[in-house]
Amino acid sequence: MDGPLSGIRVVELGTLIAAPFAARLLAEFGADVIKIEQPGSGDPLRRWRKLHQGTSLWWYLQSRNKKSIAIDLKSPDGRDVALRLAAQADVVIENFKPGSLEKLGLGWDVLSELNPNLTLVRISGYGQTGPYRDRSGFGAIGEAMGGLRFTTGDPDSPPARVGISIGDSLASLHGVIGALISLLRVKTGQGRGQVVDVSLYESVFNLMESLVPEYDLMGHVRTRTGGALPGISPSNTYPSSDGRHVVIAGNSDAIFKRLMQVIGRPDLADNPAFTSNDGRVRNNALLDAAITTWTSERTMDEILSLLDAADVPAGRIYSVADIVDDPHYAARDMILATELPGDVTVKMPGIAPKLSDTPGGIRWPGPTLGQHTDEVLTGLGLQEADIAQLRRIGAVQ
Repeated sequence: MDGPLSGIRVVELGTLIAAPFAARLLAEFGADVIKIEQPGSGDPLRRWRKLHQGTSLWWYLQSRNKKSIAIDLKSPDGRDVALRLAAQADVVIENFKPGSLEKLGLGWDVLSELNPNLTLVRISGYGQTGPYRDRSGFGAIGEAMGGLRFTTGDPDSPPARVGISIGDSLASLHGVIGALISLLRVKTGQGRGQVVDVSLYESVFNLMESLVPEYDLMGHVRTRTGGALPGISPSNTYPSSDGRHVVIAGNSDAIFKRLMQVIGRPDLADNPAFTSNDGRVRNNALLDAAITTWTSERTMDEILSLLDAADVPAGRIYSVADIVDDPHYAARDMILATELPGDVTVKMPGIAPKLSDTPGGIRWPGPTLGQHTDEVLTGLGLQEADIAQLRRIGAVQ
């Protein structure tokens, strides 16, 4: 599997989530990703969550298609190896605290002079500038400062966390976007490499829709609304008679009328007060009550069958068991078998997005620590004796 990014070399200096996820996405589409890890311990993600033979299942997913080289970046010889890698790279991705690369002698001034076409993606809590730049910041902090947590959860409960590390993942996606934009500029001869400055809080904030203009012009503070979609009606999560929950989005004018017919409320469908969304929003509680009464008397399968026949968008809320068993996931190759050490086969998420001519793929799961050290160093022109010497002094593993 070559992929559309075949020939693009990426050096990953990150740990845990944000930078590694960004590099994983590039690797899935063919980029040659070399992950630099600390000798002895490696990326802490290797020990996070559920473990298989002492290694995180998340690690096998997050680091698939990457090559692992263990380098002590604090040693002069290790730093020199990193510089040689950067000299041949198209992209370097890091998510250290601002200033850390500079302390290692790997700052942008050094890297750009060495490789003027290099793109440096820097992911941090608050960005590389500003009064908060030196603060420690994880995804949870980005979600809080970016406005997401204030709007997440039930109205009468404390702000809630989304069930995944969404702040980190959003920063990863912004990092990939920035890297590809910069690469396009370089590869088309329009300019040299540049720094892509990604912050966790800005990545979250970038998805917060009309939050700011609503506050600035109207003084409206968007808060927690549970399963409802604020300002758009009807769109909520409703109970079924068999103890499950269905999401129903009847929020366009035509769909609303079809939904009301299905639930036996033609009087609401024909009411002039509900012709457009603003009128429905003013009467949202009434509409939600009518829909809840109808769903509560029917099983999930009955609800979905009736709404699907009427072309009303609806869906049950999936657990991971639902995902793994769903035929549509299977048909779209979004659940793929991966071989792990010990002759174990495990289901892993497939590749997104789907490219018609040059799709992404999985070449191997996350590697062991330093698995590709010899291969990568040999590719830099080092001889066997040179590599052995670097190992003896602890510069590489």
